[in-house]
Amino acid sequence: MNLRKTLLQPGWYFQNPLKIGDFLQKSAETGPKPAGRTIAAVAPHAGWHYSGSLAAWAVAALGVDNPQFGIDRPGTIAIIGGHLPEGMPALFAMEDAADTPLGGMEIDGELRGVLLNNFQSIPGFKTAEDRYQDNTVEVLLPMVKYFFPEAMLLWARFPADILSFNAGKILARTAASLDRELLVLGSTDLTHYGAHYHFCPHGTGQEALDWVKTVNDRRFIGAVEAGDPSAVLNRAGEEHSACSAGAVLGVMGYAEEFRAAGMPGSKGSAAELLAYGTSADISIEDEGVFPDSFVGYGAFVFTA
Repeated sequence: MNLRKTLLQPGWYFQNPLKIGDFLQKSAETGPKPAGRTIAAVAPHAGWHYSGSLAAWAVAALGVDNPQFGIDRPGTIAIIGGHLPEGMPALFAMEDAADTPLGGMEIDGELRGVLLNNFQSIPGFKTAEDRYQDNTVEVLLPMVKYFFPEAMLLWARFPADILSFNAGKILARTAASLDRELLVLGSTDLTHYGAHYHFCPHGTGQEALDWVKTVNDRRFIGAVEAGDPSAVLNRAGEEHSACSAGAVLGVMGYAEEFRAAGMPGSKGSAAELLAYGTSADISIEDEGVFPDSFVGYGAFVFTA
C-alpha cells in the first residue's frame, strides 16, 4: 500500500492518541451544536493550540444524525484544503492511504478516479498530484479519523477560482452517481493581520483586532452566510480575509448541488457560522500578551 506520510512538524497537533482523544472528546462535548442535518462544514487549519477547538466543533458537527443518508457515519469524508492561487491546478493526494497518529485512512480511489475524469467537463479546471507540505488538509486528518474511524478519505486542495465552485457541484454529482455516502469538510483561516503577514491597515493593538473581528472577517463571513461565491472570492482576494477561498467555494458548490438534488426550494450554497475566534484571543488569555500579528478563525456548517 502506498501511504502518504505526515509532513508537518510536531507542534501542529498532538501526536499521542490519548491526548488527541481527550482533546477532541472534550471539544465535542462543550462546543456549539448546529440546528439541522449537516451535509458539509468549513474549519480553520492553524495549529490546534489556536484553532483546534473551532475545527473540532466543525468536524464533530458532521456527525450529527443525518437521515438523508440513513446513517450518521459516511462512507467517505472529502477534505478540501487550499493555499492555491487562481490559475493553479486543483491538487489531489494520489496515494492509497494517508497516515495519522490514530492510524491510516484509506483514500477513496474509486471516487477520486471518477471525479478527476468528470472534472474534464469544466473548461480551464486543471488537476495535478499534491506533492507538497501543507497544513490545510493534514491538520484536520486526526480529527476526521477520530470522529469517523471507518470512513475513507478524499484529499484535495482547490484554487481561489470561481471554477472551484463548479468543481464542488461536480463532486456532489459524482458522489451521487457512485451512491457514495459523502460528507465534505473545507479548510480556511480568515484575516492574517500584522507585520508578520505584511497587512496592517488599521495599526496595532485593540483597534486592529476590533477591525478584523467586526469589519474584515465579518464581511467574509457575511458572504459565506449569504451563499454568494463571487463575494467570497472577491472578499478573500481584495480584503485579505481568507487564505483558502477555493476550499470554501468547493464546499459551497457541493452544498448547493446536494440541496438542489433532494430539496426543491433549498437554501442554495448558504452556510451558518458555528463559531468564531482569533489567535489574539488565545494569546491574551493564555499569556496575557497582545500579539503583534494574529489570525481570524471561523467554523461554518451547511445544513439540509
